[in-house]
Amino acid sequence: MEAAITTCYRHPSYETYVSCVRCERFICPDCMREAAVGHHCVECVKEGQRSVRQTRTVFGGAVARSAVPLVTYVLIGLNVLVYLGELIRPGIVDRFAMLGAGLNGPDGNKYLYEGGSFPGFDVVGVVDGEWYRLLTGAFLHLPPDASSFGSLPFGVLHILFNMYALWNLGRVVEEQLGRVRYLALYLLSALGGSVLVYLIAPSDGTVGASGAVFGLGAAFYVINRRLGRDMRAVNRFMAGFLIWMLISAGFTSWQGHLGGLLTGGLVTVAYAYAPAGRRTTVQAAACVVLGAALVLLVVLKTSALTG
Repeated sequence: MEAAITTCYRHPSYETYVSCVRCERFICPDCMREAAVGHHCVECVKEGQRSVRQTRTVFGGAVARSAVPLVTYVLIGLNVLVYLGELIRPGIVDRFAMLGAGLNGPDGNKYLYEGGSFPGFDVVGVVDGEWYRLLTGAFLHLPPDASSFGSLPFGVLHILFNMYALWNLGRVVEEQLGRVRYLALYLLSALGGSVLVYLIAPSDGTVGASGAVFGLGAAFYVINRRLGRDMRAVNRFMAGFLIWMLISAGFTSWQGHLGGLLTGGLVTVAYAYAPAGRRTTVQAAACVVLGAALVLLVVLKTSALTG
């Protein structure tokens, strides 16, 4: 009596007598995956991979299979693309820069907003409901002449300095936090910088990723401290960061720098010291609460300006 012919469960035309040691389905050489004992089929290998817990950093971020800092690349790409858009259409800067409150006169000139309404004048900025400026300004940079903001003629150097800092800091921070936490940190730091500008200098028009970059600087400090690394080099780095903030106060928005620094520090402290058992929940809640607090500050400031 002849033995029954067995075929691969995925390739019925292939005769085989080898079976998966887990599910016992017959598999051909193309479907065999070596195991400690015998062979596994493709589905059993996938099921086993899903059951293995993914390695995570101290801060809860998933350890990426690839060392490529994808989010950092995307953020740099967005900033560069927006800057190219500015060169083509310079009006983008005035339309989307961080501006708390301003007046556009019927003569086309810009005037200082001091509250209330002015017939014939258009109120612009966050005070007029243009909340998007709180984030869009962080993806814009000074135009080549920089004349519209009365700053030193940084031009292209402005975006080059910020992208260089983003590249150096972003890679390290993204690796430790993971992509989702890193992106939340970046956006909240940018928002925190814009909010402090709105609170202290609402009539100033500001642009640049500096607030977010200062947030990454604070995160870099907290991360190294949490990991117990030698802090001497880190302290020197932070000292240089703070000195630059003081030196640049005369020609950049120190409010945006400080707001980003404080926000980034608070977010990363929440990431670093959240209890392990409820780490993700506590971290997410901290981001939501901080974001809500920033929104509340904007609401209160708007009420004070329009009251």
